[in-house]
Amino acid sequence: MANKGSILMERYELGRLLGQGTFAKVYYARNIMTTQSVAIKVIDKDKVLRVGLMDQIKREISVMKLVRHPNIVHLYEVMATKTKIYFVMEYCKGGELFNKVAKGKLKEDVARKYFQQLINAVDFCHSRGVYHRDLKPENLLLDDDENLKISDFGLSALVESKRQDGLLHTTCGTPAYVAPEVINRKGYDGVKADIWSCGVVLFVLLAGYLPFQDSNLMEMYRKIGKAEFKCPSWFPPEARRLLSKMLDPNPSTRISLAKIRGSSWFRRGISISSKSTVVDEVSTDQASANTDDKQEVACIPKLNAFDIISLYAKFDLSRLFEEPCLKKEAKFTSRKPALMIISKLENIAKRLKLKVSKRDAGLLKFEGTKEGKKGTLSIDVEIFEVVEAFHLVEVKKSSGDTLEYQQILNEGLRPGLQDIIWTWQDDQQPQQSEDQLDEQQPNNQIQPEQHLDNEQQPPEQQQQQQPLLQKHLIRQDQLP
Repeated sequence: MANKGSILMERYELGRLLGQGTFAKVYYARNIMTTQSVAIKVIDKDKVLRVGLMDQIKREISVMKLVRHPNIVHLYEVMATKTKIYFVMEYCKGGELFNKVAKGKLKEDVARKYFQQLINAVDFCHSRGVYHRDLKPENLLLDDDENLKISDFGLSALVESKRQDGLLHTTCGTPAYVAPEVINRKGYDGVKADIWSCGVVLFVLLAGYLPFQDSNLMEMYRKIGKAEFKCPSWFPPEARRLLSKMLDPNPSTRISLAKIRGSSWFRRGISISSKSTVVDEVSTDQASANTDDKQEVACIPKLNAFDIISLYAKFDLSRLFEEPCLKKEAKFTSRKPALMIISKLENIAKRLKLKVSKRDAGLLKFEGTKEGKKGTLSIDVEIFEVVEAFHLVEVKKSSGDTLEYQQILNEGLRPGLQDIIWTWQDDQQPQQSEDQLDEQQPNNQIQPEQHLDNEQQPPEQQQQQQPLLQKHLIRQDQLP
């Protein structure tokens, strides 16, 4: 551990200070070998330990490794010394989206582009069991190509954080963007709370100012609780309707992400991407398949040591909250090529009458063609390369009925994949008589969920004549 600081200096050339907070500073840096620009977040370990936030730092690392998406800031690696923790992250040259919108409202097409990317990334987080809980323009960065990237998962929660009532109970977020049910302290659905915050962000992008604002914090909370806001005259009718459904104070009737994506205002300007195509029928024509072989293999993400450790069974917290028979995910390893695994999965999906969507980064999505007990069943299958010709595959239910998912998994996927499986994660022995793999499963000590207390200044009343935004942070004692 002691030499990690010197290793960091050997790999990266540190540059200017990009920003700083109570516990960390963020620097621009350059990888000496590849010349790639990165951002390095340097966390003061002593300060974090003093306020008891080390578990939160660990959770942030786990979450950022879990949510790999084009519109989420990528965490490349983590290093630590006796006094510092270093996050080496994707560098977003465009800075915070806040800086753009603080100058005034955005053009509708520009706002829609950012909103589409935000919803896509948030939807992906939720499919991985992650709730951000602090979505705001200050935490949305822009890369060189002006693409949005969600950052700062310090307040995020995992699905395992839910209590027995199925709700989250840690009150956190930013006052101007927080959902009314979070303020009420009676438990809340992380999905619905994030949707509310996305609605506030959309309003800010189109208006240039906040929908709920008052110099008196308690008065602002009252407005949030009753959803008292007024859209300016330049908002198109479709955007007004969408906002009224997103900023519904009743979380049970608030619009879902699927319906947001299906709304007319959201869909305007979307073109069919060659990177996301729906496969209705699995082709067995080798000639047509060869053209995409190299691209398909190139998309498979490679796991480093940190990823492998975080995916080990003993780091899976779901077993503490679910009965074994109701697990919503499964993992298996295979010594077959990625293309063979994908082909096998597609053939099984066809036989089970599941629709298959191909996505980037080795991710396949299976969807049922009929409504189940809890909506349409949706299953994510993600393929990772551990070493050459050895892959880890994660199968996870993202929506629908868990019992229906278990039936598909146990009666369809498991038997159908039998001939390419090395071992399932929950099996004791490999299913094939090949060379044994050494398995070491580290102990995992589970700590209770904690929240981050940030500093905040009360928002000031803003004039629509000269729309201005202020950065907003929160302290626990500022919530009622």
